[in-house]
Amino acid sequence: MTETAGGTGSATYLDAAATAPLRPEALDAMLRVFTAGQVNASSVHSPGFRAREEVEAARARVAVALGARPGDVIFTSGGTEANSLAIVGLALATPRGRHLVTTAIEHSSVLESCRYLERVFGFELTVLPVDRDGRVAPADLRAALRPDTTLVSIGLANGEVGTVQEVPALAALAREVGAIVHTDAVQAAASLPVSVAAADAWPGNVVDAVSVASHKFGGPQGVGALIVRSGLRVEPIIHGGGQEHGARSGTENVAGVAGFAAAVGAATAQIGSAALALMESRDTLIGRILAEVPGAQLTGHPTERLPGHASFTVRGVSGESMLVALDSAGLAVSSGSACAAGKSEPSPVLLALGVSDDLAQTAVRFSLADPLPGETLERIVRVLRAEVLRGAAG
Repeated sequence: MTETAGGTGSATYLDAAATAPLRPEALDAMLRVFTAGQVNASSVHSPGFRAREEVEAARARVAVALGARPGDVIFTSGGTEANSLAIVGLALATPRGRHLVTTAIEHSSVLESCRYLERVFGFELTVLPVDRDGRVAPADLRAALRPDTTLVSIGLANGEVGTVQEVPALAALAREVGAIVHTDAVQAAASLPVSVAAADAWPGNVVDAVSVASHKFGGPQGVGALIVRSGLRVEPIIHGGGQEHGARSGTENVAGVAGFAAAVGAATAQIGSAALALMESRDTLIGRILAEVPGAQLTGHPTERLPGHASFTVRGVSGESMLVALDSAGLAVSSGSACAAGKSEPSPVLLALGVSDDLAQTAVRFSLADPLPGETLERIVRVLRAEVLRGAAG
């Protein structure tokens, strides 16, 4: 179990959905680049050429790990930029229609990018509902699609409740009307097999664009990628010197992409065995909490969820008090998306699942980087149960 330094001691880190612990392979790759000396990969001299080789080697490694071609990989500053570039860049570059379809539980970078197109460029936006487990019904998507639908964006997995969508089936419906299909795989790609190619090529595959982020794989923060099918135009949202084949200007983060590629390679090499171990630990945690913590209720799909993800609401106790109690016990967890941390409003994701405002405020999320040791599992259950009983007595 990952330990992180904090304050006067250390905490057991159970918030991998926010940021996974840095992998040693990623650190080694970044140190190699830093030790060689900071160089601009666009410079026309020998050190610049070597930096360019580092970037292109990283691009090729990410492409191989995710079943793409190197030319399909656009490096970004993270998942948020990758999602924004996918939504805005693909929609504006596509001459067909001005209709977007997404879901009520997407990451804010997807929803706000769609609303930007709606507000500034006059696109129409359809936001699909989800069921109580966070799943999109194919019938709802079919009813929303139109001959002029430009883009459909449905996340592969939700970071707050862990639900995994049936993206292949949903994307096939969108393709029937000729819409471009994007999936936010930021939460999913580090723990589920994600390949953006069929038979080593894009044609025939169900999606056109996929967003990923380095720090979910255990790479450095501030790096990500949008993988776009060859032949699709992307209108840049960052303009300048034309880096990333004109799709994303700005001096390349050479050390960052090197660390990103190393982390992706390490994560995908063991993705099957790691997922099985996390699923077993996750299911044990879920079973213990539901059985032993009064008022606890699982959020998200009971089985079709991320391997290391367990999220709950707990009736009758403050979510903030639970987080404080867990933190005091050396357990670093969260209430949901780190991007919404500090906001007083209930989670839009939980509200979309039909959870009440008051109950949504009690959310707690455990996202595992490694299987839980027995002592940690016992401590989690003990702290949660004690906090609930304390609240009931007060």
